Amino acid sequence: MPINILMPALSPTMEEGTLAKWVVKQGDSVSSGDVIAEIETDKATMEFEAVDEGTIGKIVVEEGTEGVKVNDLIAVLLEEGESADDIDDASAPSEEASSNAAPAEAPKEVEPAKGYGRDDDAAKPAPTHAPKTAPAKSKDGERLFATPLARRIAADKGLDLSEITGSGPHGRIVKSDVENATAQPKKAASEDKAAPAEKMAPKGGAPVQGMSAETVAKMYADRDYEEVKLDGMRKTIATRLTEAKQTVPHFYLRRDIHLDALMKFRSQLNKGLEAKGVKLSVNDFIIKACANALQQVPDCNAVWAGDRILKLKPSDVAVAVAIEGGLFTPVLRDADSKSLSSLSKEMKDLAGRARDRKLAPHEYQGGTFAISNLGMMGVENFDAVINPPHASILAVGAGVKKPVVGKDGELTTATVMSVTLSVDHRVIDGALGAEFLAAVKENLEDPITMLA
Repeated sequence: MPINILMPALSPTMEEGTLAKWVVKQGDSVSSGDVIAEIETDKATMEFEAVDEGTIGKIVVEEGTEGVKVNDLIAVLLEEGESADDIDDASAPSEEASSNAAPAEAPKEVEPAKGYGRDDDAAKPAPTHAPKTAPAKSKDGERLFATPLARRIAADKGLDLSEITGSGPHGRIVKSDVENATAQPKKAASEDKAAPAEKMAPKGGAPVQGMSAETVAKMYADRDYEEVKLDGMRKTIATRLTEAKQTVPHFYLRRDIHLDALMKFRSQLNKGLEAKGVKLSVNDFIIKACANALQQVPDCNAVWAGDRILKLKPSDVAVAVAIEGGLFTPVLRDADSKSLSSLSKEMKDLAGRARDRKLAPHEYQGGTFAISNLGMMGVENFDAVINPPHASILAVGAGVKKPVVGKDGELTTATVMSVTLSVDHRVIDGALGAEFLAAVKENLEDPITMLA
């Protein structure tokens, strides 16, 4: 039976991509593990490997095609003894085919294709080849993962995959699972669809929609303008941040932080680290201060997970890095347990590879908290948008010399940095957010304690 090759999901948030290049052509033989195509996601260009062996019987989606939906049919693989005559309707993408995706090994990252515009998302198992069988759903209505061979055997034996527990990676159903199973009556299709339908039902009316492209274009029909096509990264930024502002109940907390003690301490450290080629930035101290604060106020080290809160134990801090056309948020894992010099080196490496779009998905996904620093650009204060599922993000402004009232009531000057903490009220309440921000302030104003 011909095997459908589906558009893979190369990250948890990927919904569509560009089929940048076919490495194989129709009639070529492939083995499991062979690279067959290069796929452009919203952040990078990734290699797509074959899972099964056979012959490429038909290429359905031509290279260079943009906006290919995840799980859409892109090619058909013929097994030994099969010919193009066996393909029949397999070349027609369908809802049925797209529901049969199975996870594969995490794809390898390659150089971004020339002209590729963008990146937001630890490499997760990605949907790949699947035979042409009926869609399989678990008891709770979620899609099941099974190898193509396991699906064929299940179909031949009349087995319901939703009744089989997978023993493969990430619960994937493999050959031995279906061989050892006995036939069970399948549930009615209406029963399987009921739960998802209820989940998808809109509550409180349809979401607010902006003006259509046609409406906006008409407004400027008599003006000279250039139309800029959205690449994958910009589309993702638009979608996710719109979703964040519409669905995440933001509130904001602001504090001024005095940096004079930190600047003096940083200068002393940099003199001692000069021989090692290490130069600490203020941002390195901010990362460390926030990582420590997440340990000091552990209830803030959390993410929103739909119907629950996940509280993490390590401090995984994401830091926004501006690149041409958008941004990445590489994550410094276990930042609370790393030295300032170690954080500095890691951050420089991640930022450099982010600008070259060479980060692997696991390097820019995850974390519970983010930092967005526009102080080096002269911005004194701003409000940042939370990047779901994070529960908060710290917007950092520039350090500016300002008149302040000293401890003894005298008027003096100090280097003051304004920060704003954007908080998801579903996870963190006002008093808890204030406690976290106070811990960040204390760490930065007395930086030597961060080394204890």
